[in-house]
Amino acid sequence: MSERTNSKVCVIGLGSMGFGVASSLLKKGFETSGYDISAETMTRFLADGGRAAASPAEAADGADVVITVVVNGAQTEAVLFGENGAATRMSKGGTVLSFATMPPQTAEDLARRAGDLGLNYIDGPISGGAKRAASGELTVMASGRPEAFNHARPVLNAIAMKVYELGDRPGIGSSFKIVNQLLAGVHIAAACEAITFAKALGLDIDRVYEVITASAGNSWMFENRVPHILQGDYSPQSAVDIFTKDLGIVSDLGRGLKFPLPITSTALQMFIMTAAAGMGRDDDASVARLIAKVTGIELPGGPEDA
Repeated sequence: MSERTNSKVCVIGLGSMGFGVASSLLKKGFETSGYDISAETMTRFLADGGRAAASPAEAADGADVVITVVVNGAQTEAVLFGENGAATRMSKGGTVLSFATMPPQTAEDLARRAGDLGLNYIDGPISGGAKRAASGELTVMASGRPEAFNHARPVLNAIAMKVYELGDRPGIGSSFKIVNQLLAGVHIAAACEAITFAKALGLDIDRVYEVITASAGNSWMFENRVPHILQGDYSPQSAVDIFTKDLGIVSDLGRGLKFPLPITSTALQMFIMTAAAGMGRDDDASVARLIAKVTGIELPGGPEDA
């Protein structure tokens, strides 16, 4: 596929990240079809100039590149190879860009099945959040055969600021993403613990945010997630359930390798407790709400939200 934008691209999964990916493609002039289970989301996508489809297969009909932005490996398998799956309707020699976080072995298995159908497969988990997805500035941690990258490069350039080509074997990209998610989950849990601890000390937590983001204790997650807490807004940008899944994958891999992960395990339990408290679909900064409930601290938004 050349740098021209006259090739067909399909995005399956138009959540906060997937919708941003699709929007970036439309802005860059790609003919873009999409599918999501949410009728409201499909209406938005249609209004933005996309072609809405009734199934993954219909969305992928004749597509040169199919991008899957779903939750996990099982959903990726379903939208590609299940009933009304996309893989059999793609253009022959097309490329699947798989963006979900999954175990490396799952990525290898999906790549093999795509290859059996004459398709390229890039194991390319993404990072950057919904805002960067919408601005075409994602980070892609990708692995796959060189010909897959050559074919999909115009699409990758349209949606990402950084594309790391990490090897020619699917599964490597997923391994890199798992390391990222270990750090991301731990940093979110730590940020929530720190800001609620500051509240327990009687500090002005807006002022704490200002000081910490200019100090050595800052992290990208502290800077990005604590404003959700300060605003009392837990609308899901990235949900708690995402990290119960991703840190669960980390934990499973560590167990298989007999590699100890004590800090990850603690963070995972914090996310699991938050989900068990009914906040699984809320923003992952809701870990702070769990801590607040346990300790009797009132966070912005009122006691009913804390």
